[in-house]
Amino acid sequence: MLEQYIPIFIIFGITLIFGVVSANLSWLLGPKRPYREKYSTYESGMEPVRSAHERFSVKFYMVALSFIIFDIEVVFMYPWAVQFKELGATGFVVMSVFIVVLVIGYLYEIRKGALQWD
Repeated sequence: MLEQYIPIFIIFGITLIFGVVSANLSWLLGPKRPYREKYSTYESGMEPVRSAHERFSVKFYMVALSFIIFDIEVVFMYPWAVQFKELGATGFVVMSVFIVVLVIGYLYEIRKGALQWD
């Protein structure tokens, strides 16, 4: 049974070797001419206005995390929707509880003001 996977292991090995060799060859053969302008901050071809190490508001991270969490929750609903008839009443009750917990989390987030841009 293991011999069926030998071609996959060979392809994986070849791609791994190719990636390592390509990265090292570009580092080894590539030009190395550092100068001050190369290490300066780049902002779409414009002169930098402020430091690149500026602090961002926590609101950006809160919105990003909220999006990721709720996006993943919605992805869990797709397999349920596909198998809805086969799951029956038990599947419906379980998904209803899941959606209720999701809505409670969303309401909690709104109440805490995580989605307000003051």
